[in-house]
Amino acid sequence: MAHWGHCFFRDICNNSRIQIPYGIINFPNMATTKATKTESNLLAVIATGGKQYLVKEGDTIKIEKISDDLKVGDKVTFDQVLLKANGNDVVVGTPSVASAKVSASVAEIGRDAKLIVIHYKQKSRYFKKAGHRQPFMKVTIDSIK
Repeated sequence: MAHWGHCFFRDICNNSRIQIPYGIINFPNMATTKATKTESNLLAVIATGGKQYLVKEGDTIKIEKISDDLKVGDKVTFDQVLLKANGNDVVVGTPSVASAKVSASVAEIGRDAKLIVIHYKQKSRYFKKAGHRQPFMKVTIDSIK
């Protein structure tokens, strides 16, 4: 039996909730969305840092830090494109689309807010406290090819 979820991509689903079962690729019909002349219908799903992101041109996404060598303004290319869509033309990779690339530029490099990690065992006087700040990058999607 499949578990049911909701499609929260409101710009794709015409501001309506569409139920799709988890684990099944069900891409909504994008022909019903109305694109302006400046807006692109080109979408892609990229994988980086162990996560997947649905991106389109002009989006700014927060990802795991890729490398220490990158600086603000540098160009990044994501080769692992899992899905590429342009209107009704949807190409799903197995596992990735061979000819697709997403290029982006680094907008910001930083660290998240501090998380406090506490290890505690009762009745044994064991208490350890540590802090952690996860590094991140914000990238702006320039083009999807």
